[in-house]
Amino acid sequence: MQPNESANGRNKPVLMLVEDNLADVRLAQEVLRLAAFAHELVIARDGEQVLRMLRRAPGYEATPLPALILLDLNLPRRDGREVLREIKQDPRLRRIPVLVLSTSKSSADVNDCYDAHANAYLTKPVDIAEFAHLAELIRDFWFGMAQLPRPA
Repeated sequence: MQPNESANGRNKPVLMLVEDNLADVRLAQEVLRLAAFAHELVIARDGEQVLRMLRRAPGYEATPLPALILLDLNLPRRDGREVLREIKQDPRLRRIPVLVLSTSKSSADVNDCYDAHANAYLTKPVDIAEFAHLAELIRDFWFGMAQLPRPA
């Protein structure tokens, strides 16, 4: 694999954002741009859609597998906790790092996500500067320092 090549052979890593709130989607897009995040962003708006995308169901065959997933917990149609469990129980998907990005600071939510094998649990910053800093940290660690797995 080339240094700037993702596990799917594309020149930019694919980052999947699973978020139903359009304002949060726009905020994430802006902070990723501000952080000069060289990525291809794929957005899923609910729990059912993300699973169809990851499993390349009809209509999603061309959706690239992400190198990293940012997952909101409170999603329509299928809760983020359920989505996390399904991803981590699927032998073809379980290697994809999943970072839970939620407004919840509940220790029950944090523990539940780690029990379901989340790779990290992050609380969504409310300030754009803090969110941009978080995006830089994700970029630097997950796409700079960490060795990401190849898809199964």
